[in-house]
Amino acid sequence: MPDIPWSTPTPAAPDAEVHVMASRFETATLTGAVKFFLRAPGIILQIRKAPGAHGAALRARVTRRTFLTLSAWEDRDALYRFARSEPHRSSSRAAAAHMKDSAFVHWTVPARELPISWEEAERRLAQQEQAY
Repeated sequence: MPDIPWSTPTPAAPDAEVHVMASRFETATLTGAVKFFLRAPGIILQIRKAPGAHGAALRARVTRRTFLTLSAWEDRDALYRFARSEPHRSSSRAAAAHMKDSAFVHWTVPARELPISWEEAERRLAQQEQAY
């Protein structure tokens, strides 16, 4: 399945600090993975319109039942406002029933470092998982 590449809805000022979040989701079944993937374009579209969003991407490995997300925000509050709004709110609740595992990592970077590479996101997720 194709990935959804990084898009920048609202560029941040180059000297600004941005809040980055990477996540990894593993569904319990292939059916759950397909359902997750089918909801992803709507969530990406929502991010592209969300106040404070500076970028987002999705890496979909449907047959492996694994998804990585990567997003950059004005601050943590902007991310949380997005997460509590529709359609993300109801989609995440529906997806929870199909999840086997999930992991999240947050950090800040200067906006000039956007977009964040998948390698960096995966390294930080792996580091966090080793810590637990």
